[in-house]
Amino acid sequence: MLTFVGLGLYDERSVTVAGRDAIRDADRVFAEFYTSRLIGTGLETLADALETSIELRDRAGIEQDPEPILEAAEREHVVFCTAGDTMVSTTHTDLRLRAEDRGIQTRIVHGTTAQTAAGSLTGLQNYRFGKATTLPFEDAHGGDGVPDSVVATIEANQDRDLHTLVYLDIKVDDPHWDDSDDTYMTARQAAAMLSEPFPDTLAVVVARAGSPEPLVVADTLDELATQTFGDPLHLLVIPGSLHPLEADALESLAGAALE
Repeated sequence: MLTFVGLGLYDERSVTVAGRDAIRDADRVFAEFYTSRLIGTGLETLADALETSIELRDRAGIEQDPEPILEAAEREHVVFCTAGDTMVSTTHTDLRLRAEDRGIQTRIVHGTTAQTAAGSLTGLQNYRFGKATTLPFEDAHGGDGVPDSVVATIEANQDRDLHTLVYLDIKVDDPHWDDSDDTYMTARQAAAMLSEPFPDTLAVVVARAGSPEPLVVADTLDELATQTFGDPLHLLVIPGSLHPLEADALESLAGAALE
């Protein structure tokens, strides 16, 4: 058995009861934190809270050498943990399909996602979100400014009058990234980049979703590019037109100055 467990958004308390029970019942527990991570806790604290030992795998250990996980799951009950919801990354879908191909039974214990949290915290209606996109660091995609694919996604959503969730780049354990330290794009950096193709455009910053004190701020991209929003993780939302209830929510919850 290979069980995929989403740990939620922030710290060792974010996991569901079902996820906690699956982890405690497992013979071995693996985890990766390069696609996202729990900013509010560390590996040791997480393991202590879940009453288990956790074997951390790096990017290569999941994408290039998943054999230790698969071989263990052929003999034992294995749990694979990630931040957020475990199947948001295609890397994890690939691991699940590899397990199924080998006759290993799989199941999923879901966790809270950044996408649902962004809708909840901003008051923007979940069904009005279009295709999401990820804004990479310039050094990561080898070009200048915002990639055409990101601009195209936002414009397509605007044409359909939909909101766009913009994930901000995370560089953790990335062999193509020169910086040896973990690096998280800030909403300020993202707003500065996006303000060029989308001047005078309303956007909403969501910082530290899932924490006891998340931050939500709405303003134009130009103004957001002059502000700081504290510790990671950050997200940006570029809304479509606002339903009156959504407008009220952004004014009340995010300090938006709407005409």
